[in-house]
Amino acid sequence: MSEQQTPNSDETSSSEQSTHFGFKTVDRTKKASMVAGVFDSVAAKYDVMNDFMSMGIHRLWKRYTIDCSGIKSGQKVLDLAGGTGDLAAKFSRLVGPAGEVVLADINHSMLSVGRDKLRDKGVVGNVNYVQANAEALPFPDNHFDLVTMAFGLRNVTDKDKALASIFRILKPGGRLLVLEFSKPTNEMLSKTYDWYSFNILPTMGQLVANDRESYQYLAESIRMHPDQETLKAMFENAGFEHCDYQNLTGGIVALHRGYKF
Repeated sequence: MSEQQTPNSDETSSSEQSTHFGFKTVDRTKKASMVAGVFDSVAAKYDVMNDFMSMGIHRLWKRYTIDCSGIKSGQKVLDLAGGTGDLAAKFSRLVGPAGEVVLADINHSMLSVGRDKLRDKGVVGNVNYVQANAEALPFPDNHFDLVTMAFGLRNVTDKDKALASIFRILKPGGRLLVLEFSKPTNEMLSKTYDWYSFNILPTMGQLVANDRESYQYLAESIRMHPDQETLKAMFENAGFEHCDYQNLTGGIVALHRGYKF
């Protein structure tokens, strides 16, 4: 009988202490600050680059997310990793004066850009701004009717911890919607998308935002993000029920949905 192999404690400890930053392996405690550096760099050009990168299609993805929200007047919404406030602005109108929208982001630069953008649009009164880490949200239990997270989950160090934190603050009957880059379902589309991501996207970042490295990281972070079925299972492990997802643009993006009962 052969000896049973057990994990080396040093290897296990090393694995627990490291994570990925794009394709790099980094100290787990440093990832948040490294991601912050990326978004400090891209914040001012974030909306412009989104339009360039997606050829404007990101607006349709976000509109679909809002259509799936089921949000009603008077309800409470958390737009987590809300960036420059595209979703928050629309939710502000949907919940009305009796409702509440919280635009939260871990990155101060992104939150500032979002706050200025919404105020310039006249979105005031029912929107609050909170700098917050998705892994340890500073809100009461059972507080929100809806949590949305658009293109932010892949940058979180501990995604399972973030999903558990979101589950805690949702009311019973509330839902989570995560809009995120995912895995194309067609092989030819997947190869084309890979070529675009690693050749065109960083070059575009250099030309438009004078920042090639940040957009190289963004391309790599997309590839390191869990695929559709894996993320669905993560939802279920966090306690969400009736979990499903909808592939958009051939799976380049997917909208995951889960409910708290």
